[in-house]
Amino acid sequence: MRRVLAALIMACLATAAAAQERRQDQPGKFDFYVLALSWSPSFCAGQHDGKNSQQCGTDEDFGFIVHGLWPQNEKGYPDFCPSSEPKRVPTELGRPMFDIMPSMGLIGNEWRKHGTCSGLGQKDYFALVRKAYQTIAIPDSLTKTKGPMTLSPDAIEDTFIAANAGLTRAGMSTSCKGRQFAEVRICLTKDLHFRECAEVDKDSCSAGQVTLPPVR
Repeated sequence: MRRVLAALIMACLATAAAAQERRQDQPGKFDFYVLALSWSPSFCAGQHDGKNSQQCGTDEDFGFIVHGLWPQNEKGYPDFCPSSEPKRVPTELGRPMFDIMPSMGLIGNEWRKHGTCSGLGQKDYFALVRKAYQTIAIPDSLTKTKGPMTLSPDAIEDTFIAANAGLTRAGMSTSCKGRQFAEVRICLTKDLHFRECAEVDKDSCSAGQVTLPPVR
């Protein structure tokens, strides 16, 4: 009898978990956005197979690029939501984004994993991506250096805060890979105003110092 009861409880828990997962992955059902700005020189420093020449070619000089605009919940986030839109992003829609998202592979992946959960069509989603990018002032002190920089994650956040009125440490985080800076993540309301985001903030890079390779 105990085994039967335990099995029933487990089945109920699994059903509840599946239902919660379905609720979390409904298009348009989320609390806010996270704009992830990747430091391209860090990404390109780890690319040696030539597959990302559009972003990392010898004649490219990208600094911060858009990794993604991610629908986010206070706890967790939706991804790969069902959509009536095509999975593939047409080149004619992706190409105008190359100045801030320099790869059709990146653009397509971000649409499938995150854009589908926005509740927007492809055209409107990528228009919102650009609008979100344009709301952020990128600090010159990070992008116009002649050599590598070593800073604390807090110092990087403070540089963004100084350049963006209303942005606070509680509304952003930094990401790193080992001792190398990877990206900054900024939380925005659905109408693209700064807001706090405890779960994103607590996931910030824990390294004491990180290195930023210079823009070429």
